[in-house]
Amino acid sequence: MAVQDASPEQSDKFVDMVSATAEVDLRLSDFHPRSTLQRKPHIVERPKFPVIDYHNHLDSMEPKDVLSIMDACGIEHLVNITMQVGEKALAMMDKYHAASPERFSTIGWMDWRGVERSDFVQVTLDRLQRQIEHGVVGIKFWKDLGLTLRDTGGTLLKIDDERFAPIFEACGKWNLPVMFHTSDPSAFFSPIDEFNERYEELAAHPDWGFSDVPVTKRELLEQRNRVIARHPATTFVGAHCAESGEDLAYLEEQLDALPNLLIDFSARTPELGRQPYTARKIFLKYADRILFGTDLLPDIEMYRLYYRFLETDDEYFEYPSHASRQGRWNIYGLFLPDDVLKKVYRDNALKLLPRLR
Repeated sequence: MAVQDASPEQSDKFVDMVSATAEVDLRLSDFHPRSTLQRKPHIVERPKFPVIDYHNHLDSMEPKDVLSIMDACGIEHLVNITMQVGEKALAMMDKYHAASPERFSTIGWMDWRGVERSDFVQVTLDRLQRQIEHGVVGIKFWKDLGLTLRDTGGTLLKIDDERFAPIFEACGKWNLPVMFHTSDPSAFFSPIDEFNERYEELAAHPDWGFSDVPVTKRELLEQRNRVIARHPATTFVGAHCAESGEDLAYLEEQLDALPNLLIDFSARTPELGRQPYTARKIFLKYADRILFGTDLLPDIEMYRLYYRFLETDDEYFEYPSHASRQGRWNIYGLFLPDDVLKKVYRDNALKLLPRLR
């Protein structure tokens, strides 16, 4: 019976029921819905092929603990992106190399100390040479370049500042890949309000928000892309889908325009897995240029979720995440063919790790 056909007494009773339901006081942080979908999950305990995790941060862990997880999950090799600089960075490289040179490599962290100096470029090249002597396999430029780093006059340093060109040129000559983590997820550049799909995450970490910075996300990415275009002999890795996981059409434009750009998809399964049709096309089209990476501390269940995402056609399951989930959605598997899996899991990373080859 439709409400409009009910008697006045029935209508009043219905309104009272709705009102009573609506008065339930439930905080958003306490809302943890459980899906009622019935489906058979496919748990992938070990990947089809050996895996190289090209993007992780191990400074807080001990090599023996990491190795036990790697052995349990089929991880052949793991690249630690140290967040240390100076002597501490060299010590971290030596620590993991001594533990197992066949299982660990290190990407260094760009050291901006002394950026105001007139000889900063030469200082940086000297620092890189020391890291190369300790076995470094790449250098990472973090999001502070373009967002927070300023010159002595208080002006934001631009990513494409030509003063830094000799650094990228030298990396090309030394066959040292440059990883860029430029900008952040699109939601981080929007106000932290009721319209932001990552409100809960950003409300817990308001310092992650950049809605008030004097530069847009697209401007930052275009600054980075100009650097990549200027140095065609240098290999660049765009971390986190080159920060374009929410706009795969734009990601495709960048990959087409910049043949020396590779990407990793670390910490971006939440974005890719909720648009599985388009994401699968990206993986198939650019199979030679996508690197497996996690950006999550090694953990058995985390790796298995990554394998499930890549290998199965499972629907609507949890994505691997930090302690704070990125948004209230689940993901779908890409069921990639074996030839693509092999490239993404291992072969593409081997191109950047000549010592392993």
